[in-house]
Amino acid sequence: MIEISAKLKEKLSNIPYSPGVYKMLDSKGNIIYIGKSKCLKKRIKTYFTDNPRWEKVEKLVFFVDDIDFITTDTHLEARLLECELIKRIKPGFNSQMKNDERYVYLKIESYNRLNSLSIVPDREDYTYGPFRKKHTLSNTIDLLKCIFPIIHKNGSYELDYHIIPSVMDQDTFNENRKILIEVFSNMKNMKMLIETLDNKMKEASALYRYETASRYRDIIQGLNYINNGIWQYKKLMSRDILLKIPTEQGFKLFFILNGSILLKKNYKSLSDEDIDSFLESAYSLKESASIELDEKAGIDFRDIIYSEILSLPKDMVKYL
Repeated sequence: MIEISAKLKEKLSNIPYSPGVYKMLDSKGNIIYIGKSKCLKKRIKTYFTDNPRWEKVEKLVFFVDDIDFITTDTHLEARLLECELIKRIKPGFNSQMKNDERYVYLKIESYNRLNSLSIVPDREDYTYGPFRKKHTLSNTIDLLKCIFPIIHKNGSYELDYHIIPSVMDQDTFNENRKILIEVFSNMKNMKMLIETLDNKMKEASALYRYETASRYRDIIQGLNYINNGIWQYKKLMSRDILLKIPTEQGFKLFFILNGSILLKKNYKSLSDEDIDSFLESAYSLKESASIELDEKAGIDFRDIIYSEILSLPKDMVKYL
């Protein structure tokens, strides 16, 4: 049974039902965990039930002496604020978003006989990313070795799975390198390669070669991860976006430029004239705007905006 101090009980009773960010503090006033929610009161109460859902929650609650919170107008702002605070404060019980310096890039190597692809910590020539999941990249690189060389022929790709990776001479390596560059630099080529692998997976399965089919499946999953990491922001980054999100007080407009919020404003009610005036202000700011984010840190903020846009009803999102 979780015992709650009188101070915590009072805090829990005063937490609003609004969206926002909560900070859990230990007895020395250190922030040990930061979270966000669409409804602060409901979310924070879940930590203090008799049967917490995760062992980590039990350990966390043992150290909680106080709770602070910051309300926001929307869940989008709560998520962005949570990300900002985690990166700055780096609480001990948070595991995501605080170590973006560990994010990595996928690099297409020049001839070295052993590795066509590698993982590097910083952007170089022929690198793609950044990516969060170094382990996923590493596994995909190892699996891809077993289908090299890839041949581009008759508008498609030809390949086979080899249990032992093929040793490529320099000419073959360089031809394979050209294929990798065209695949990772063009979404259509990446999709064409994934389609080739999908056909190979189905063929292997039909021949009862289930282990080979599973290898093709794993390569497809890895390439989909890479493909999303390279291309998922393309639409977000290439167009201005207007968001119209309901709030407790009315509506809030957001103008998204290059995957970041350039302007936002609250309205008790919203007319077409209000939207036109808001856009006029946004475009005026856009003329002199210079939005620069650290590339590694930026993917967390852009992922948040991207996923929120995908989750919103179509009538709340307008591509300009």
